[in-house]
Amino acid sequence: MEIAQPGSAFLQACFYGLAAVIVGAASLLLYRASLACGDSPGEARANQRRFLMRGLAWVAVVSLASFSGAMNPALRPPVVFVLMLTAILALGIVIARSETGRRFARGLPLAWLVGFQAFRMPLELAMHRAHTEGLMPIQMSYSGQNFDIVTGATALVLAVLMAVREVPRWVVQAWNVLGLVLLANILGIAMLSTPVFAYFGPDRLNVFVMRMPYTLLPAVMVLAAWAGHLIVFRALRQER
Repeated sequence: MEIAQPGSAFLQACFYGLAAVIVGAASLLLYRASLACGDSPGEARANQRRFLMRGLAWVAVVSLASFSGAMNPALRPPVVFVLMLTAILALGIVIARSETGRRFARGLPLAWLVGFQAFRMPLELAMHRAHTEGLMPIQMSYSGQNFDIVTGATALVLAVLMAVREVPRWVVQAWNVLGLVLLANILGIAMLSTPVFAYFGPDRLNVFVMRMPYTLLPAVMVLAAWAGHLIVFRALRQER
């Protein structure tokens, strides 16, 4: 089985651009969080550089695996792709429990941590475009069984509300749980749509994420969403 066609230049730019914005925004937020945690400007810049270097190294490794064809579903099962997904789940936990995660949770306003997840709204629009271009199966879009756009939209609304008035902690906790459930939902659908399972049929397979720039969807976007939710929980625990 061949991997899907590359898609329009606009769609590719959306995925490359959104990944760059997420990594760049996270590094800027880390700088702000480091200063708030008592680091000097030099230490904050060093933390930011380390974060960027590690992030770029991760993207480089994933890109190399994708461009080399190592994720081609013809391998059956796509071992490299499965390893990447496992690494994403592990990395999210490592980031949230690390010193970087501590700085995010302690140094940033909770509204900023919630608002960061708003990137999932334009991401879902790009994913729907991928479906209309014939790259992504319908069940992975909001026209199918993916409702993660709700997380992005409510993140923006809740963040603005938290910035102007006090919001009960249980509301933020409930939103964070909802976001994790919706993230788990689309991850489950994406896995069941791979050629290994083909749960939705052989004509509705998820193979586009095994080709750049769409490999950035799990490697950057899913990782950012997963780690972001864990950091919100850490921030809530610290507030309590």
